[in-house]
Amino acid sequence: MTGSSREVILGVGAGIAAYKSCDLLRRLQERGYGIRVVPTPSSLNFVGAATWEALSGRKVLTQVWEEIENVSHIAIAKETDYFLIAPATADLIARIAAGRADDLLTNLVLAANVPMLIVPAMHPNMWNNKATVTNVATLRSRGYLVLEPEIGRLTGSDSGQGRLPDTATIISAFDSMTGNLRDLVGVKLLVTAGGTREAIDPVRFIGNRSSGKQGVSVAKAAALRGATVHLIAANIDTESIPGVEITHVESTDGMRRALGESFPTCDILVMAAAVADAKPKDLQSQKIKKANFNTIALEPTPDLLAELAAIKGNQVMVGFAAETSDLKTSAQSKLLAKGLDVIYVNDVTDGAIFGKDTTQGMILTRSGEDIELKELTKDALADILLDHAKRQLG
Repeated sequence: MTGSSREVILGVGAGIAAYKSCDLLRRLQERGYGIRVVPTPSSLNFVGAATWEALSGRKVLTQVWEEIENVSHIAIAKETDYFLIAPATADLIARIAAGRADDLLTNLVLAANVPMLIVPAMHPNMWNNKATVTNVATLRSRGYLVLEPEIGRLTGSDSGQGRLPDTATIISAFDSMTGNLRDLVGVKLLVTAGGTREAIDPVRFIGNRSSGKQGVSVAKAAALRGATVHLIAANIDTESIPGVEITHVESTDGMRRALGESFPTCDILVMAAAVADAKPKDLQSQKIKKANFNTIALEPTPDLLAELAAIKGNQVMVGFAAETSDLKTSAQSKLLAKGLDVIYVNDVTDGAIFGKDTTQGMILTRSGEDIELKELTKDALADILLDHAKRQLG
């Protein structure tokens, strides 16, 4: 297992509806799942491996004979938490029902002992054929969840029951199977994002390279899971996120005021913003001329996490640490010093991860968990952090 409990094999059968699974992949990623696409060899006639690799960010294999040294059909099976096949053709359903293992996908079906959702798509005559009816009944008797195809227009002029269900229907069924439901309903979540700026004069400021992407991903994920979400955004362009209240701030003092108003009533605080460590002692009301711009006297900014820890009640606090060395040691120190329950630390040497959609690092918790995460999307990390925060909340 990866530690995220959100690794999914997306199997793709050789049907024209395979193109619709491109959108399905994206929607699953947005919900925090890590996706490995395993197409059948014939399905590559509809959507090529290059497309799946570009969308998933992962190498695509179709045959057992690829990467033999890794024993891929066993290695991939061990890493997955859930299995989703869409579209599943009549042939693919028949091969799974018969226990065949003649490509990588069917090998993985046999090797992966995880919850499985199968989404059929085929011509109505094939769906209603007695062989298919029997095969579907066999799969359901083994505990597989098999959706009913939708009724509608198919390839050419034909219509009937055989269309691939729309993405929302598949996602809803998959969420029901995985338990990735609105599990944060009633939880008030406060999240900060972006980087604070400390003015030097009307033109210049002290800032940092935070893009705010991780904090925004947390806000979106929490809203999807039913939480009441308040995002304090420092110098990022996000204007609206469905289900999220947004307060825009610029400086550390502005964030301090916004946190002071909202923290006492929240259940979880995710402090993803990069707060400036220092600010000028004297703010100049006029632009400093270049010839006079020699030195800046600095003073520390308030330690926002330490201040909040001092008034913390039952809230769960999640923090971040951007380090260039001794990641684990630095994170453990910050976890204790700042009164955090969960911390995520990553290596930002040479500006790594800033502004990117992916990240990698380590999660530490007050209860002693220590989880190393290989490269994953910031959307996926958001859900993993929320999982840990929810557990700490109890």
